[in-house]
Amino acid sequence: MRPYLDAVPDPRSRRGRWYSLTAILLVCACATVSGAKSIDELAEWGERAGLELLEALGIRRHLLRWRRSPSRATIGRVLERVDGDALDAAIGAYLADRHRAATGDEEEDEDGATTCRRSLRAIALDGKALKGSARLDQQRRHLLSVVTQGIACTLAQVEVGAKTGETRHFRPLLAPLDLTDTVVTFDALHSVKANITWLVEKKAHYIAVIKSNHPLAFAQVSALPWDAIGVQHTTSETGHGRRESRSIKTMAVADNLGGIAFPHAKLAIRLHRRRQETGKRETRRTDYAVTSLDAHQADPEVFAAFIRGEWGIENSSHHIRDVTFGEDASTVYSGTAPRAMAAFRNLGIGALKILGAVNIAKTTRAIGEDPARALPILGINHQPNSSGT
Repeated sequence: MRPYLDAVPDPRSRRGRWYSLTAILLVCACATVSGAKSIDELAEWGERAGLELLEALGIRRHLLRWRRSPSRATIGRVLERVDGDALDAAIGAYLADRHRAATGDEEEDEDGATTCRRSLRAIALDGKALKGSARLDQQRRHLLSVVTQGIACTLAQVEVGAKTGETRHFRPLLAPLDLTDTVVTFDALHSVKANITWLVEKKAHYIAVIKSNHPLAFAQVSALPWDAIGVQHTTSETGHGRRESRSIKTMAVADNLGGIAFPHAKLAIRLHRRRQETGKRETRRTDYAVTSLDAHQADPEVFAAFIRGEWGIENSSHHIRDVTFGEDASTVYSGTAPRAMAAFRNLGIGALKILGAVNIAKTTRAIGEDPARALPILGINHQPNSSGT
């Protein structure tokens, strides 16, 4: 983790600077993995950490030989002024490398060098508002993130301001990522034809939800003879007081018959959902999408998983940030602090999920009992002194 955070520029003046920026950010990262929800709790974790832990994090020793963790005021000032883009880029790069290694996207060639093995993977774009960051004189902050499906890791994040401004950040957010053979999923807001063409030029694939914001394409897809083909895949689940079933159909889009008024669309997708909540009437909903994938590249079950993965970002990332880390309840609002806190929450969730954690709340409680447990999770070497002195 340390080499990635070293790339974040220090916004402070050289005069009076005692702690390195990397050391302060490492304290924040370790505290978040331990379940810290606020700047106060970030500082409290440092106060509980022993001298050996602080030394491992790079906290300088005073001339009088004492070593103290950064105070709440110091951490707050740094987070308010830190470069949000640089911090998100550093954390995203770290999680991307960890995710690549954990999912087996790397292999060694005959010379022992590590190379990247290409396989079809999926990432999702989704926005999230930081509700507690609003004030009378400022709107609440809004972030747009790129999250991997499956093991939820945030690869990139940017602050977009008002929710209507998401679409103009689509390409800048994805541009630094290697999108070759990657399936990009997003909601209807981002189904912009210029962005779709750009994705294909980047050798990526897409699954774009089609709604009334594309009236011609929606009319064409919904008018396809769906009743003439059978259901190709179904799933159902019961829990949390509801029963839900989903069925999917796919149909090739023939260019010689006019195709679909959407760039590079090869398949049309129809997803039908039935939902029954206890004590309520059953609801039904039909959604349509188009994709640049061919039928031989993915079957209906895979398409259903990709679409479900797009919806699942809410539970696998956003819900954890709100419930486990109290993001919506956070009243941090000054400078870049709200975004920085969100970046550290992304780091904590991604690092723990890569290691196989299922219940993030339970895991952070266990880590929080002993500050030393946080360091190896972030790849920080720590050799406890067993001599007793």
